[in-house]
Amino acid sequence: MKKSTILKAVAASLLVSCSNPKETAEPVHPENFYVVEKFADLQILRYKVPEFENLSLQQKELVYFLTEAALSGRDILFDQNGKYNLRIRRALEAIYTNPNEDKNSENFKNLTVYLKRVWFANGIHHHYGMEKFEPKFSAEYFKEALARVEEGKLPLAEGETIDEFYNLLKPVIFDPAVMPKRVNQADGQDLILTSACNYYDGVTQTEAEEFYNKMKDPKDAEPISYGLNSRLVKEDDKLVEKTWKVGGLYTESLEKIVFWLEKAATVAENEDQKAVIDKLIKFYQTGDLRDFNDYSIQWVKDLDSRVDFVNGFTETYGDPLGLKASWESLVNFKDLEATRRTETISANAQWFEDNSPVDKQFKKEEVKGVSAKVITAAILAGDLYPATAIGINLPNANWIRSHYGSKSVTIGNITDAYNKAAHGNGFNEEFVYSNVELDLIDRYADMTDDLHTDIHECLGHGSGKVMPGKEDALKAYGSTIEEARADLFGLYYLGDNKLVELGLVPNNDAYLAAYYNYMMNGLMTQLVRIELGNTVEEAHMRNRQLIAQWAYQKGKADKVVELVKKEGKTYVVVNDYEKLRGLFGELLAEIQRIRSTGDFEAARTMVETYAVNVDPELHKEILDRYAKLNLAPYKGFVNPVYEAVKDENGNITDVKVSYEEDYDTQMLRYSKDYSFLPSINK
Repeated sequence: MKKSTILKAVAASLLVSCSNPKETAEPVHPENFYVVEKFADLQILRYKVPEFENLSLQQKELVYFLTEAALSGRDILFDQNGKYNLRIRRALEAIYTNPNEDKNSENFKNLTVYLKRVWFANGIHHHYGMEKFEPKFSAEYFKEALARVEEGKLPLAEGETIDEFYNLLKPVIFDPAVMPKRVNQADGQDLILTSACNYYDGVTQTEAEEFYNKMKDPKDAEPISYGLNSRLVKEDDKLVEKTWKVGGLYTESLEKIVFWLEKAATVAENEDQKAVIDKLIKFYQTGDLRDFNDYSIQWVKDLDSRVDFVNGFTETYGDPLGLKASWESLVNFKDLEATRRTETISANAQWFEDNSPVDKQFKKEEVKGVSAKVITAAILAGDLYPATAIGINLPNANWIRSHYGSKSVTIGNITDAYNKAAHGNGFNEEFVYSNVELDLIDRYADMTDDLHTDIHECLGHGSGKVMPGKEDALKAYGSTIEEARADLFGLYYLGDNKLVELGLVPNNDAYLAAYYNYMMNGLMTQLVRIELGNTVEEAHMRNRQLIAQWAYQKGKADKVVELVKKEGKTYVVVNDYEKLRGLFGELLAEIQRIRSTGDFEAARTMVETYAVNVDPELHKEILDRYAKLNLAPYKGFVNPVYEAVKDENGNITDVKVSYEEDYDTQMLRYSKDYSFLPSINK
């Protein structure tokens, strides 16, 4: 179940100005430090790493080594997202860097945009919508360009000719019917056979579900996360797991990760942190998910270190069954000043649990180990790069959370980058109903969005309890229900006077901005991320539409929320914020019941009724209005660059951080310096 959230990232990404969209990639050179480049439906930003220079030399070294470990796993996600992704990326890069190519041809310009999208999505499918990219360059050009590449620079298999290579990739790239979706969530279909992700090979959904269900022991109080770190394949008519570990699948990258983790262990801040790193190394070496549990528990216990990190097979969105985890990494250190806010929230975790509208039988009698902090991201990698979450709550295993607690973080400098880049783009003026709501948003939205993220991560994911044996009962609907649960927990408490008492908001009007933004986004504006005629498939988007549509429909009789026309345009109007809060509480109680009891049919009905379908007329209107603003609906980041300064003996004397690297340069450098996996991973 995904515990990281892109809640505010979704809203913020719709608020960043950019140049007029064109088919060719267009560098942007504004005065705004944060804006780098715009292409297709994407905009590239950069973020600062404030206070890095004030870390101790030991902490800087630790960040540097952990950063190298993070970047060393880059190829893993490409391969997880699709079996041909590494070969396609490397072929495109060979063409892009070929000095003999005509850089002014339309085909080359369009191939450039396609490559940039592949870099961004870590594969040939959209990172959010999951649909396969449509190339604007011709298949004939691709074939001819491959033939012009210098010998030895294409990712050919042994004995494979360029023609054979082209014939293999042609339908994968150019035929819209081949591997059309990376993750398919359509009800009633075989979600594995219709998904292009590389977590299964020759296996049906029924076979995979039966395989893992047989492994599970409902009486096991400390279960492993079955299937988390493996590819399930059929060999000689038998199902076999190919484990991702040193000596197993992905060993080339994992060996490099372990190399840098071992260096990081030598400069750990304390023994607890060193134990975390050592246990992660052991897990990578054994592939044993019991070792992963040990690592997760030790990671939760490490509360005194300022530098922290995530590195590994973590989140399960990329698997349509929600079992297998994509590889990701985030290196960070605590923002001491901003953390005071999250510490206040976590210190009152028991009060929030006790006073939630959830049925008592589904509440935790004792909330344990809820730690929360605001962090500064030092590097983003894997499934957190270039697009990233702005909050994380881990570990995912419910029993570990119940017994040992969890860590909740808000990534402050990423949120700040979104906010700083979003100036004067006209988005709110186009979609917000009146000056009353605009004023509320101007005064309170940044504050309440941060708080919603904090409560979502610190408390929402850690709230409630799941009945024994029901952890994975919701199957493909689990991610949407879990995110809805955390969002609703945050929404419900944003309107509670307790936040005023704790000094987290200045008055009882602040939450109105968050409620309005949430309903506007869930009912209307997030539709700019979906092509006309498509349904909602991504779990976070489904979550937001589920909440907004359910509240809208349930409150219709009292006109709690309305969709009204003004000058021919549709707007959201919230007439009764107090009743809306009551509806959020009512839905939270039901969503928690579904999650706690593993009520699959109720989850299915809830999601399919409220979260999937789109009003085509409203959708077209929103897309038309948004197109006139010339904005990019998706945002991602280039990373800063770290340089180790060494003396004549090779000892590190300082670590410098710089921000000048552009998108193309960074991606090509990463492909050169961190491309460890073979092009074909069997």
